[in-house]
Amino acid sequence: MITTLSAIAPIFLIIALGHLMFRTRVAGEQVWSAIEHMCFYLLLPFLIVRTLSRANLNSVPVLDFMLVLISAIAGMSFLLILMHHLLRSRYPNSGPTFSSLFQGATRFHGFVALAIIGPLYGDPGITLAALALAIMVPVLNIANVIVLTIYGSNSSVANGRQILFRIITNPLIIACGVGLALNWTGMPDILFNTIDIIGNGALGLTLLAVGAGLRLDLISGDKLLVTVGVLIRLIGMPLMVIGIASLVGLEGLPRTVAIIAGAVPTAASAYVMARKMGGNAELMSNILTFQVIVSFVTLPLFIYIAEQY
Repeated sequence: MITTLSAIAPIFLIIALGHLMFRTRVAGEQVWSAIEHMCFYLLLPFLIVRTLSRANLNSVPVLDFMLVLISAIAGMSFLLILMHHLLRSRYPNSGPTFSSLFQGATRFHGFVALAIIGPLYGDPGITLAALALAIMVPVLNIANVIVLTIYGSNSSVANGRQILFRIITNPLIIACGVGLALNWTGMPDILFNTIDIIGNGALGLTLLAVGAGLRLDLISGDKLLVTVGVLIRLIGMPLMVIGIASLVGLEGLPRTVAIIAGAVPTAASAYVMARKMGGNAELMSNILTFQVIVSFVTLPLFIYIAEQY
């Protein structure tokens, strides 16, 4: 456990440094917005391309890995739909609230997952993390857009073409496709080295941006809903992944990466989607912030469990 904590501690220290830099105005909001934009559209995609282009994919149990992740998403989605019936009795306008809880439980912060898995497990871990992105991002985008369309309060809804467009233009999805294609065709060393240099800047900047995105001064709202939104993601989802992995027989590093993907906080883009598509944006913001804080404790615990059992 001490080894796990020592390996993960720098991750959270960098997140804390990013928040401190934001609060002390070392860099303004426009700068942080530009950093997030650059990480999303350039640095992380290059990291994924570099890793997948020369990964040994024959050693990865892709089907079992995919089955565990998709089954966990489906199982959690089913439980949340059942939960919605309980929300109706206490919250008159339960639709937007449910949509934010759904996002908070199912979406995962791919940036944080990559930043944790990379230092801990090297390129084999990043390969699996990139595959997790390729599997989960399309599924989660479709599921969450559908939920926001049905339960959100915004009359402007996304149609099937818009959903498909958001998926195929996602830079992380594109990077997975390019990386897999280059893995098959091969890539010249000069191009690989160029991509490698750019991709190496991804993880540190990403973690600083995550810290800058925390809004501790805006915390308010229903404490019960926030608590539920934190616990179902940081404890419920990784426990579900562990259970399904045991049933499927997924073991070793693939199992560990799947558990980490289930245990990281929700993607920050969930707040933007809640605001634009009629979700409960205030609840979404609170859930995001508390998930990052609580994950300082829960994430090392689940990594330790994944490695020991």
